[in-house]
Amino acid sequence: MENLSDSRKNDVLPDFQAFLLEKKLAQEKNVFFYALWASKFLNYANRKQIPPDQYQENAVIEFIESLKSNSAMSDWQIRQAGDAIRLYYFHYRGFKPINIPAEKSEDFTPELLTEAKRLIRLKHYSYSTEKTYLQWIKRFLDYAKQTGRQGPFAELGTDDCKNFLSHLALQERVSASTQNQAFNAILFLFRHVLCKDIGNMAETVRAKRGQKLPVVFSVEEIRKLLACLTGRDLLVAGLLYGSGLRLMELARLRVKDVDMDLNTLTVRSGKGDKDRTTILPATVKELLKNHLINVKKLHESDLANGHGDVHLPDALGKKYPNAGTEWAWQYVFPANNLSVDPRSGKVRRHHISDTAIQDVIKKAIRKADIPKFATVHTLRHSFATHLLMNGVNIREVQELLGHKNVETTMIYTHVLRDMSHAPKSPLDVLLAGKEERKSKEE
Repeated sequence: MENLSDSRKNDVLPDFQAFLLEKKLAQEKNVFFYALWASKFLNYANRKQIPPDQYQENAVIEFIESLKSNSAMSDWQIRQAGDAIRLYYFHYRGFKPINIPAEKSEDFTPELLTEAKRLIRLKHYSYSTEKTYLQWIKRFLDYAKQTGRQGPFAELGTDDCKNFLSHLALQERVSASTQNQAFNAILFLFRHVLCKDIGNMAETVRAKRGQKLPVVFSVEEIRKLLACLTGRDLLVAGLLYGSGLRLMELARLRVKDVDMDLNTLTVRSGKGDKDRTTILPATVKELLKNHLINVKKLHESDLANGHGDVHLPDALGKKYPNAGTEWAWQYVFPANNLSVDPRSGKVRRHHISDTAIQDVIKKAIRKADIPKFATVHTLRHSFATHLLMNGVNIREVQELLGHKNVETTMIYTHVLRDMSHAPKSPLDVLLAGKEERKSKEE
């Protein structure tokens, strides 16, 4: 790509660049390059005498093929060019990405899902988000067909979305969080795949959600739970509780993000795509060191067998082709077996699965005979509450948890009050007075 000055960058489709930033359709560092690729294609289309108010898929294919024939062009640049053209025409110019004739309305679900998957990956959403969104989009489209929706999917509108969300709340009795998850997926379908405004959703029946206090283990319950674990399982539980990690933050932890000298862990691209540092408990350091020795042996064995390459975030794998085999990038908790990457198709060792972590904690809770409806996340709740019990400032707890607003962290002050500052029951006061009078009479 050309090395242009900032002033020249601003001259390349400035309105398109502003649109991408406003709609958050591209990362700020990539906005100029999307505009540059769109500009290159417009010049190409002009040479082909294609009117600027027309979109011709064949011309796009020819343009992309011409880039592929250029040996100096990387695969990621070719993908970026294709994405830029689609963003320019389908989002900025308002062309419809999928032309769905009425006679094909019953058969077009696969095409919509394929387009949704492509756009989800364009926005760098996680694989779990991709699976969840695609499941909800398919359920929504199936519901539209089952309820006798007439006409092509391209004519779907706000009423269809309202009816589906109301159906989830009234007939399927889903929780508020599940309904919100479905809404986000459908919103993605309308905004990015169908390129339509979803309109006012005020009349939708919403699943009710009152204030829920998190389940928290007492200090003694934590002690009993940890006593039921050994080896790697003890390390997993120790970091979840001692560092306040979310489940997938632990699973995706890499060797380079562990600092034994500063006693910190760095969480990369956590919730909200934010980085943060948190505590590395001193009591698990020796266990962690021994664990990493075994992980390194496993990595060296994988390398000897022609594997040892891990997934790298964003386009780092293209920028640094050999980084995936380096020790620093390996997962702290690798999976037991090699597997096929669902996106790249490569055989590699992924991180430990979320279900494996859940099974470890579930079995420990059962073995410790803790009669609470607890999950992996209960350890994170306990981390926050116990810090507050020990006098740690709530702002510091907020930073360690990675909460955007302190109001989110404030929920633990309610739990703390219930645990350590609960008023004495009037029954206890009554019986204590009765026992005191009885002892005086004697």
